[in-house]
Amino acid sequence: MSVDHDSQGTSTRPYLIRALHDWCIDNGFTPLLAVHVDSSVRVPMEFVKNNEIVLNVSFDATSGLRLGNDVIDFKARFGGVARDIVVPIDHVIAIYARENGQGMAFPMPEGPTDLEPQAPAETLEPPAPSAGLRLAPAPATTAEPPADPDTGGDEPPPAAPPAGARPSLKRIK
Repeated sequence: MSVDHDSQGTSTRPYLIRALHDWCIDNGFTPLLAVHVDSSVRVPMEFVKNNEIVLNVSFDATSGLRLGNDVIDFKARFGGVARDIVVPIDHVIAIYARENGQGMAFPMPEGPTDLEPQAPAETLEPPAPSAGLRLAPAPATTAEPPADPDTGGDEPPPAAPPAGARPSLKRIK
């Protein structure tokens, strides 16, 4: 059965992002966007890790936030410096609440990006069929970090934070 592309309508992704953003705000949660970064995304590159960045898109953290159908743009401060942020909608890979992790993940943008190494054309294989979206498990906090090559591994590793403990502030008068 062939489906005409025009009969599918526009992407649901921007509508779902706006709905989950509204849900976070209405419930007092902090909405976070996980973004796949390539040359079409304008974010501070010094905060990008593994071609991804997580952005706080609450009204307190942004100025001029626009959640459009094609792009999300706003101004935000990074290290005290105001920056213009531009994220194409198809590069948003998740939106979720910081406080409880509830939200939604989306497929990665298709095709290689210029920040990722590209394999030669003759070695490309067709992508395996997806069994749905899955979030990667968090790394175990009890695993020992690799030895630092500069010190030869002579220094003891830093103590791991207690499992399940949340950081807290203590008011001192």
